Amino acid sequence: MTAVQTPPGSAPRTSRFSRALRRLPVRRILVLLPLALVAVVAVRHRAVLVEGFGHLATAKWPWLLAAAGATCLTWVAAAVTRQGAVVDRLPALRLLVTQFAAGSANHLLPTGLGASAVNLRFMTVCGLPPARSSAAVALYLMAESVARVGLLAALFIAFPHALRLDSLLPDGAVLPLLAGVGGAALVVVVVLALVRRLRTAVFTFVRSALGEARSVHTRPSRALALWGGSLAFPALQAAGLAAVGTALGLPVSPWHMALAYLAATVAVAVVPTPGGIGSVEAALIVALVAAGGPVAVATAVVLAYRVITVWLPLLPGALTLGALVRLKVI
Repeated sequence: MTAVQTPPGSAPRTSRFSRALRRLPVRRILVLLPLALVAVVAVRHRAVLVEGFGHLATAKWPWLLAAAGATCLTWVAAAVTRQGAVVDRLPALRLLVTQFAAGSANHLLPTGLGASAVNLRFMTVCGLPPARSSAAVALYLMAESVARVGLLAALFIAFPHALRLDSLLPDGAVLPLLAGVGGAALVVVVVLALVRRLRTAVFTFVRSALGEARSVHTRPSRALALWGGSLAFPALQAAGLAAVGTALGLPVSPWHMALAYLAATVAVAVVPTPGGIGSVEAALIVALVAAGGPVAVATAVVLAYRVITVWLPLLPGALTLGALVRLKVI
């Protein structure tokens, strides 16, 4: 029986290729990757940046400082909520810095994916098993979503005529929208019913997440941190928009601006754009106009708000993210 001979020189080439891959400075690449993504995103949205900074120059600075302060407090609220999602105690300072870096990652990757990946890695490095880390991320996302929708419902009840809903959706769009949501839900159910391996994985994850949620809620301090931080996070974001609107003289009540913000962010939550860039701006402008604001002023408010909450923290957040990777915190 004749043995199959390897072509001369192929084994050495393969081994050299493997050694070259192992020698690649992977950590250095990961450190520089956020900065490269910041440059790409900034170039793509340079017109928005220039116009947004132009509006900031004409605004009332005390209110802009209030908006910046509310933005900084959102990182504290996120850190409190992340701690509330796990029973184990996480290092407080590193957790807070990680939330700042995660915000930058969230604006560079599809919505929610960047921050979740950073926090998942952080908790794993802190010693939590991957299953519990994933469950904690899911619990955080669930609590923040419930809190955001709950705040929106409360403001709708308090100010039922704040938004002109007929201007948010064109005539005849409600039924197709509901049909689309129902169809998507039906597709998910059918896929889970037909694909046994996927169904098993989903059910296993859900059981793990429910177990983590039960453990967290047996400790009042963790439950308070989870739900208090989840409520504070969207409230601070809405307060930031209201402060920018006041700074630029938008003739809309701050409560109505907060309601418009929550309605817009809930509406675009399913749009997988990096940090909601583009979709959030459009939805916020439409919501502020529906609340009674002039189109030109509403556009200026949204651009200035996004500069404060997205663009100004983006570069330092990316630098922090790179430093955390280099220091092996994540």
